[in-house]
Amino acid sequence: MEKNSTKNLILTLSIIGIISALLLTFVYQWTSPYIQANQAENQRKAINEVLSGAETIKQVEKDGETFYEGYSADGQRIGVAYKNSGGGYNGIIELMIGFDIENQKIFRISVLSHEETPGLGARITEQEFKSNFVNKPFGQYQVVKTPAQSELDVEAISGATISSVRTTRIIQDAVTKITKAYGGGK
Repeated sequence: MEKNSTKNLILTLSIIGIISALLLTFVYQWTSPYIQANQAENQRKAINEVLSGAETIKQVEKDGETFYEGYSADGQRIGVAYKNSGGGYNGIIELMIGFDIENQKIFRISVLSHEETPGLGARITEQEFKSNFVNKPFGQYQVVKTPAQSELDVEAISGATISSVRTTRIIQDAVTKITKAYGGGK
C-alpha cells in the first residue's frame, strides 16, 4: 500500500512539474518579443536623449563595439552615442552616453537600467547627478564629496558614493573606448 502511494506521489509531482515547465516556456516565448521591443524602444529614446538634435541615427561597428552615430538634417555628424555597462553597488548599471567627438566632450548621459538602492544609489537617474556630465570634457574624472571645483570633478551623491564612483568609471571606460574607436582624447 505504501509503495503504491509513493509511486502515485512521484507521478503526480512529475506531471505537475512537466505542466509547469511547459507553461513557463509558453509564457517566456509569448512575452519575449514584447520585452525585446520595449528594450529597443527604451534604447532608441536614450539615444535621442543623449544626441538631441539628431535627425537620423546609424548603427556602426568599430573595434568590436557598437556605436550610434547621430546626423543632422543636412547629413553632418553631430555626435556618437555608446551603450556601456558595469558593476554598481547592487548590480549592473547600464548607461547610454552621448559624445561630441570633434570637441571631445560628453553631451549627456541616460541611465538605461540599474539595480541600485532606492533612495540612495538609484539617484544616479536624477537630473542633479546626470548634470555632472553635461558638456564634460574628456579626461580623468575624479569623484568628490564636495561641490565640483574642476571640470573633471564629479560630485558624488550623498550616501551613495559607491554608486557615484562606479557610474563615473563606466563613463570613463566609455570615453576610453570612444577615443580608441574615433581617435583623439587628451
